[in-house]
Amino acid sequence: MATDRPLVIWAVSDGKAGNAMPALGLAEAVARRRPARVEVKTIGWKGRIGRLPWFLNPLPLKALSPGSDIAPPWPDIWIATGRATLPLSIRLRGWSKGKTLVVQTQDPRMPTSPFDLVVAPRHDRTQGDNVLSITGSPHRVTPERLAADAERFKATIEPLPHPRVAVLIGGTSKAHDLSPQRAAEMAHQIELPVVQEGGSVMVTFSRRTPDAARDILAARLKTLPGVIWDGTGDNPYFAFLAGADFILATEDSANMATEAASTGKPVFILKMDGESPKFRRFHEDLERRGAARPYGGTLHRWSYEPLAETERAADEIVRRLDAKRKT
Repeated sequence: MATDRPLVIWAVSDGKAGNAMPALGLAEAVARRRPARVEVKTIGWKGRIGRLPWFLNPLPLKALSPGSDIAPPWPDIWIATGRATLPLSIRLRGWSKGKTLVVQTQDPRMPTSPFDLVVAPRHDRTQGDNVLSITGSPHRVTPERLAADAERFKATIEPLPHPRVAVLIGGTSKAHDLSPQRAAEMAHQIELPVVQEGGSVMVTFSRRTPDAARDILAARLKTLPGVIWDGTGDNPYFAFLAGADFILATEDSANMATEAASTGKPVFILKMDGESPKFRRFHEDLERRGAARPYGGTLHRWSYEPLAETERAADEIVRRLDAKRKT
C-alpha cells in the first residue's frame, strides 16, 4: 500500500567501484522519480565465507563482518550488485514478508526467481520473465552531474585546447591485461592524432591498471597539453566526460564505456591484451546503437542518441513497485 513517506532505497555491494557505482547509480535514478532516501550499504563476510558460492552461505546475517549494517527494518527497494550480495538478496523477499522490492543488477548466474527484477547486461544473455536486459550497466552519469563537475573543474579544463580527448584506462581482469608493450603502442596511437589536431588529453587510470603500463602511458602522454589525474585530490572523472570532444575507453570495462556512451560524444574502444566473447558482444551492442567504434588511431566525429539505460531500468523498477503495492 502506498504511503506519503519517502521511499527507503538501499544500494548494496561489496564496495568495489565496479559494483558500488551501478547499484548507487540505479538507486539515484529511482530517487529522481519518487521522493526517496538512498542509503549505501557496503557488506563484507567473516573469514573465507565470501569466497564460497551463495548456496553454501545458509545463515548470511550471522556471517556478515562487523559494520555491514544489514538488519531490519528492511527498505522499500533493495538494489544490489555483485556476487557477494547474493546470499542476502535471495532471502530478502522472505525476510521482508514480500514488502521489499528486490532488484539485482548484473547476471546472478543462478535462477532469477528469488528476485523481483534482474537488470542484466544484454551481452550476458540472462533469461527470465523478471529480467530487463540493458546495454552495459547502470551508472551515475547524468547531464546535471556532468554540468556540476564541469563547473567545479572549470579552471583546470577550460584552458585545454580542442579537441579534448578523455582517455579512460582500465587494467587487469579475468579476460584482459595491459602489458608494457601494449601500453606503449596505445600511447603512440593516442599521441599522434592529438598532436596533429593540436588538441589535449584528460587521462584517468583504474586501480586495476598495472604499474608498468601506467608509468609508460603517463610518461608518454604528459608531453601533450592536458591533465593526467594521479589519484590524489578530487576525482575529475565526470568533468573529463563533460569536457571531452572524444572519449577513448579500454575494452575491459563495461562501466566506463557505458558511462562514456551516455554523453552522446564519440566513443572509441582501445584494444588491450586478451579476448572476451562477452565483451565483444557488448562492444557490438554499442556499435549497433551508434555509440562506439574500435579505435584505429584517428579521431572522427559522428552523432547518436545518448544511452539512457539507467533511466529505462529505473522506470521499470518504479512500474514494478507500483504493481507490487496494488496487490
